Amino acid sequence: MNRKVTVVGGAGNVGATVARGIAAKQLADVVVVDIADKKAAGVALDMLEACPIYGSDARVLGTGDYAESAGSEIVVVTSGMPRKPGMSRDDLLNVNYKIM
Repeated sequence: MNRKVTVVGGAGNVGATVARGIAAKQLADVVVVDIADKKAAGVALDMLEACPIYGSDARVLGTGDYAESAGSEIVVVTSGMPRKPGMSRDDLLNVNYKIM
C-alpha cells in the first residue's frame, strides 16, 4: 500500500476509531501518533492484528514521534481534552488550543 495517513491523538476514542476505519477498509497505511506513545503502540498493534480479519494488509504504526508521519498524504487531528463538568466551550477551546 502506498498511501499514508497519520492520525494525531490516535490513542483516544475518536482517533482510534478513525484509524481503525482507515486500516480496515484498506484506504491507506496508518500512523497513530499520540503523546501517550505506549498506548498508541498498543492501539496500533490491536489494529494490525485485526486487519487480516477485515481482509486488509494495511500497515499500522503507533508512536509518539511525529517524524513517523513524514510522507503522509493526510493528517487527521483528533487530539484534545474532553470537556469537564462546569467547563464552558470557551474554556475548552483555550485548553485544546494549547494542545495544538
